[in-house]
Amino acid sequence: MPRYRRRIRLIRPRLQLRLMSAFFGVALLALSLQYLVFQRTLSELALELPNDGAVLTVETNARLGWTFILSVGLLAPAMFVVGLLLTHRIAGPIYRFEEFLKSVIAGRMREECRIRKGDEFQDLCDLINRATADARATSSAPVDEQRQRDAA
Repeated sequence: MPRYRRRIRLIRPRLQLRLMSAFFGVALLALSLQYLVFQRTLSELALELPNDGAVLTVETNARLGWTFILSVGLLAPAMFVVGLLLTHRIAGPIYRFEEFLKSVIAGRMREECRIRKGDEFQDLCDLINRATADARATSSAPVDEQRQRDAA
């Protein structure tokens, strides 16, 4: 079990939903293009058949349509889960940086900013720690008091 478990499912809902919508939009565009390519290829094949080309065209339209709907239906939940997991690695550190900087400004933070292993922006976290080192050193709140607030 991870040491710091996420309590909030959507940390920055606007950012995360926009990114997940973009992922889904790209995937939907790719599926649509693939559907059109299959449809064109099968229509051309149907025109070349000596008999029953019209039957093939009608059947492929219906079957490819259902295949497209099924693919989108399976893709949507998968894209949501993958998008949620991936955006947590971006939105989580941003949220942490904001909260950390608010605490530094208020004079309550003496510890370094830390983000989860595997999250993006590790270098930015180090830079924020170096930039706020003086402000954290002169903080008026004791470390133990801050730990008690964080635990609450």
